[in-house]
Amino acid sequence: MGAPLSTMSLPTPINHHNHSMDDQQLERYSRHILLPEIDIAGQTRLLQSKVLLIGAGGLGSPAAIYLASSGIGQITICDDDDVDLSNLQRQIAHNSERIGQNKADSAQIALYAINPETTVTPIKQRLKGNMLLSAVSDADIVLDASDNFPTRFKLNDACVKTHTPLVSGAAIRFSGQICVFRNDDSNTPCYRCLFDESTIADKENCAQSGVFAPLTGIIGSMMAAETLKLLVPFGKPLDSRLLTLNAATMEWRSLKLQKDPACPACVNSAQNG
Repeated sequence: MGAPLSTMSLPTPINHHNHSMDDQQLERYSRHILLPEIDIAGQTRLLQSKVLLIGAGGLGSPAAIYLASSGIGQITICDDDDVDLSNLQRQIAHNSERIGQNKADSAQIALYAINPETTVTPIKQRLKGNMLLSAVSDADIVLDASDNFPTRFKLNDACVKTHTPLVSGAAIRFSGQICVFRNDDSNTPCYRCLFDESTIADKENCAQSGVFAPLTGIIGSMMAAETLKLLVPFGKPLDSRLLTLNAATMEWRSLKLQKDPACPACVNSAQNG
């Protein structure tokens, strides 16, 4: 299990908002503030938080929309793809008028329409090497809403190296999964502890296999929920647990995850830090 939330070691974000909320903010976030688990202190923390979202597709769209509407101060969205007609069945941050536009740019427009106070930074290329490390270390939490394993493994390694919590989601056909990797706690497993890169063939994607539209909304919304829980913080995060959903039967399974003592990412991180 990870560290209790009261002892979380999330970095203190740069405060680019005033500590006191104005009347409009108090009204905008009133339904959060009414929750004792969040209250004004938790909402203020959300306003000061920085999140990096990799992928503005089926999972990234609902995640981004709920993060922005909930008042996350800074959201960086990374996607090098353009909006396509076949995306609109599930990628709800985009619309018919923005077909052909970069997805990160399109998502920025959607988020500003909901909450103009949130700072949204689009990155229209795949982050690699030091650029990826820099973007990850600048964020309080990273969301992996990508659609391919090479990106997932690179992102995991950057999060392990920088001790940044990672919220990971996936959806294909009727199968969804979500997990939180507490890379700020060396006792918890990372993504590589769960998946072995050498045995995964990156063959399947939505374009070839199809995906049930609301499934991406369910998993993407849960990714936003887990992010907010970590940032406030409250509740019990999904760390060391993998939740899987069969949307055809609406059956959930919860799998307890163990740290892999031979995991290359964790071992390297422990040796270097």
